[in-house]
Amino acid sequence: MARNIQSLERAAAMLRLLAGGERRLGLSEIASSLDLAKGTAHGILRTLQAEGFVEQDSASGRYQLGAELLRLGNSYLDVHELRARALVWTDDLARSSGESVHLGVLHQQGVLIVHHVFRPDDSRQVLEVGAMQPLHSTALGKVLSAYDPVAHNEALEAERHTLTARTVTDAEGFEGILDLTRARGYAADVEETWEGIASVAAPIHDRRRMPVGAVGVTGAVERVCRDGELRPELIAAVRDCARAVSRDLGAGRF
Repeated sequence: MARNIQSLERAAAMLRLLAGGERRLGLSEIASSLDLAKGTAHGILRTLQAEGFVEQDSASGRYQLGAELLRLGNSYLDVHELRARALVWTDDLARSSGESVHLGVLHQQGVLIVHHVFRPDDSRQVLEVGAMQPLHSTALGKVLSAYDPVAHNEALEAERHTLTARTVTDAEGFEGILDLTRARGYAADVEETWEGIASVAAPIHDRRRMPVGAVGVTGAVERVCRDGELRPELIAAVRDCARAVSRDLGAGRF
């Protein structure tokens, strides 16, 4: 049986200790509570602080949970609430558009598909929940990169692979796409990720007016586009869906 990693166990215990108190804790209190040498406790705290999981008050020198840890916890809750709130609206979007619908969130420099509604016909389809999509070429990824600063940074730092002849990979061109996405409120992917496939996506915001995900429709170019352009009625339907989910999340009118 594999042994647990002691340093990770100590770090986890330290985070639980900081989460359980109503005040900041000093190094001596933390070390004493966990029966650790001060040097050992300080080394773990320094590592957690570097990762943003712990913060140190500059005046008192005491420690508390960091913003990164709270952000991770909130994102976990947001994903579950997002999916629950989007169920009815994404079903409606699939019926009205006749295409498959995907709900995506930022995860590890990509887009994680957390909900997928099949195209409402009798064709054979594969459930894509749990699949990852690139940030730089997909409509979902462009929306997240345009509205979420974290996604934006990750898209710029990641290697942007050429997937088709239409994929935009240079930083200047990509930034131009994001500017256009913000200006019109939606993103497009016309054969930039998969040949013969087009998609359109719009952002979803929560009660804090923060971007928490994106929703979009995907289908064959000949169905999603007309005369080389995305069908206006599909764009409107996707944006309406995104606004409806945002309202259900408490974002109000967008």
